[in-house]
Amino acid sequence: MGGVWVRRAAIRPVPSYALVPGRVLEQIEEQLAEDDDDSRQKLDDAFTRFERTQPALAERISTVLSRPLDETALALGYFLTLAIWLAFDETFSKDLQEVTETGLSSVEEALALDEQIRLSDPAEAVDSDDVIAMEQPDVLAFVQEHLDAALEANANDVDVDDVHEIYRVVLIEVLALSYAVRAPQNWAALPSEFTA
Repeated sequence: MGGVWVRRAAIRPVPSYALVPGRVLEQIEEQLAEDDDDSRQKLDDAFTRFERTQPALAERISTVLSRPLDETALALGYFLTLAIWLAFDETFSKDLQEVTETGLSSVEEALALDEQIRLSDPAEAVDSDDVIAMEQPDVLAFVQEHLDAALEANANDVDVDDVHEIYRVVLIEVLALSYAVRAPQNWAALPSEFTA
């Protein structure tokens, strides 16, 4: 196709207005790294707000985090899921709509279908998380940086299957929140952002 790469994916594209910038993720990371009483109270308040504003998503994440996971995976799960939600909340505020149970199931089914498509085609060189990285590059770079650091620091102790389970729920969260961002009133979709 003359240098144009066409991707096959069951994952629908994230609209350009829903991109989370890397600088917001850096700010969130700094906030979460602070360890004093005021910071812990803000963190508790953030968890409460997350559960109140995104009940279906919070419930799905809670279900995964309540399973018997190793300490590294569990800590990673709490950190990443909260950091991602905070980044979306900070970036989009009132334009971030509630993720419904139907929307969440739709994202999970699309991700599962995308994984099946890729497994069934040995020539497919792109993984589902690579597709998501193209849609939310700064968010996925942030997630992968923390995953790599946790795996490297705990290489002998970590349960890789537990970490993979956390990674999958984080991918679902990223997509679900991306689709939950309301389009700005003056936004007109580019032809490449129309979905069938």
